[in-house]
Amino acid sequence: MNSIRWPHGPLQAAIVDLDGTMVDTLGDFAAALNRMLAELALPPVARAAIETMVGKGSEHLIASVLRHVGADGGLYEKAWVAYQAHYLAINGQHSDLYPGVLEGLRALQARGLVLACLTNKPTAFALPLLRAKGLDGFFSQVYGGDAFARKKPDPLPLLETCKALGTAPGRTLMVGDSSNDARAARAAGCPVLLVTYGYNHGEPVRAVDADGFVDSLADIGRFLGLD
Repeated sequence: MNSIRWPHGPLQAAIVDLDGTMVDTLGDFAAALNRMLAELALPPVARAAIETMVGKGSEHLIASVLRHVGADGGLYEKAWVAYQAHYLAINGQHSDLYPGVLEGLRALQARGLVLACLTNKPTAFALPLLRAKGLDGFFSQVYGGDAFARKKPDPLPLLETCKALGTAPGRTLMVGDSSNDARAARAAGCPVLLVTYGYNHGEPVRAVDADGFVDSLADIGRFLGLD
């Protein structure tokens, strides 16, 4: 595994995505969405279909699922209310940390990088999930998809997170699992590293424009030349 050196100097911080990067939450999505659909007397949706829809925020996910099951678009508001209630009720119960996540985060912290979690998941969902999985203590800042006026792949969330951390975008690494993370990082001027698992809208992640790829966050220290 070859390490790389960033052109703007040593890294100061890392911004880490949540769903598909640190936690496999597909089970939570499936449970909450299918409870929502049952409440609305709609047919269930398969996990494989859900996986291609994840990553652009809960609003996009719900709208996509309603279209997938052939529902009337006018049901969106009812679906959103039902989904929030069901997701909060099961948050974290059907999800698991990916192997190597704790080791990777510890490696970044050990080298003095300040960490933030930036996700398109609503903040009210993200904070309890981080606590449930023992991840909340790693991050000085946590921002959900409702924290800013626009979500990833827009660069605004990354730029605002860098501002909050007091770090330069060129020295702030984005760690994610999808083209959303990579596109946002490129537009913000942040280097970007993607994991090879997770949810990339059903597309091959290695085809995404990124600075590198790791099969496990446990490898991140060696990849970045931190070990």
